[in-house]
Amino acid sequence: MKVILLGATGMVGQGVLRECLLDPEVERVLVIGRRATGQEHEKLHEIVLSDLFDLSAMEGRLSGYDACFFCLGVSAVGMKEESYRRVTYDLTISVARILARLNPGMTFIYVSGANTDSTERGRMMWARVKGKTENALLQVPFKAVYMFRPGYIQPLHGVRTKTKWYGAVYAMMGPLYPVWKLLFPKYVTTTECVGRAMLNVAKQGAPKSVLENQDINSICRDGS
Repeated sequence: MKVILLGATGMVGQGVLRECLLDPEVERVLVIGRRATGQEHEKLHEIVLSDLFDLSAMEGRLSGYDACFFCLGVSAVGMKEESYRRVTYDLTISVARILARLNPGMTFIYVSGANTDSTERGRMMWARVKGKTENALLQVPFKAVYMFRPGYIQPLHGVRTKTKWYGAVYAMMGPLYPVWKLLFPKYVTTTECVGRAMLNVAKQGAPKSVLENQDINSICRDGS
């Protein structure tokens, strides 16, 4: 299987990249991002671009892939809706349409979030925009499209967030993760589990397009 990964330097993307490189069924991983991962691996290939809206010069390198794991995203804290929509909706759909044209047999997996608003009419700005993005992706002509809606994600294996205040939260929550997992198993997961679940869905599919945190954990376990 050949995989395209966006957002590999973010917390979720780091975990997904790790699982891709460990999986013997993955023969090639193409990372597209604004910054290099700093990793070297025989499977790993990278395209570093300052403007991800313009992939035209790279289209010759984007064909022949089986799956795309879209882990690119930003926190909505302090952002106006127009700016958040540009990064979350406009960029995602722009990339998805190019990849669908070049790889119509591709499975596209998008990292959304728990409580995303599929109606696009709720009070939470980020949830409306994420919902709009999900709905638009379902209309892009891929072989299959899946939305991952994880809840709290515990970083493992040295994975770290780039967002400072997230880092403070994880530093506080990390030691308590076994407790949260015991008390609220439906609402917590790990970077490792998200990555494994993505690979399992890309290989085997899933019974529904929107996968909540509990679904992600189940697919992670059942496919391992």
